[in-house]
Amino acid sequence: MSRCVPWEASGGKSGSAFLKTLDDRYLIKQISKQEMSAFLKFAPHYFRHMYRTYRGEMLTIFAKILGMYTISFKNRITGKSTKINVIVQENLFYGRKVSKIFDLKGSLRNRMVSEDKESAVWQDENLLKFIRENPIYIREHTKQHLHDAIWNDTLFLSKVDVMDYSLLVGLDEENKEIYVGIVDFIRTYTWDKKLESWVKEAGLLGGGGKVPTIISPKQYKNRFREAMDNYFLVVPDRFGFELADEDGSF
Repeated sequence: MSRCVPWEASGGKSGSAFLKTLDDRYLIKQISKQEMSAFLKFAPHYFRHMYRTYRGEMLTIFAKILGMYTISFKNRITGKSTKINVIVQENLFYGRKVSKIFDLKGSLRNRMVSEDKESAVWQDENLLKFIRENPIYIREHTKQHLHDAIWNDTLFLSKVDVMDYSLLVGLDEENKEIYVGIVDFIRTYTWDKKLESWVKEAGLLGGGGKVPTIISPKQYKNRFREAMDNYFLVVPDRFGFELADEDGSF
């Protein structure tokens, strides 16, 4: 950890500091005291969930969290002590040639970023614009595995009251491969979020009845599942095309 280097994670709005190990394998993210407290409460359930996937009982696409730490250091000149909380997690794109990265939440509200920078992390609206001309096709069994893994993980997150997570997607356009993982899944649905959601749904304070930026874990789960299912298309069945060619019907 002492040999990590700062890493600018484009696309995030949390303002958290990010570090990356020199070999590129692991990421270290600064988290708030509230996030640390929230994760500690459901961590036993998370590790049981991951153990079940390790045993082959079900599928998962969680970006693995390897540890959580509080780091303390002291300024020798001023004598001031500082503490920061961090999590260590795998780098989903370690050893991969990723040309485009998307951070997807299943929402179309303020989910567009500038595409000027090559290193930009694109969001949901950018993806919809991209797939109009470049649909992301995956094989049927891959689509089923992705569906099952998202179903398992989002069901778990809903049960432990977590929302606002993302599906991180990396495209290797040269080798025609995609890499995916669910990230940022340590933010629980607290009372302040419930109040904001209620105010906006009720149209108070100028909310206007629009879809709230913060919704319940169950609503988030359902929206997330539906959106991810629509973002990735099944590659056309070659057998279907062969039949069509033979009888000439289409």
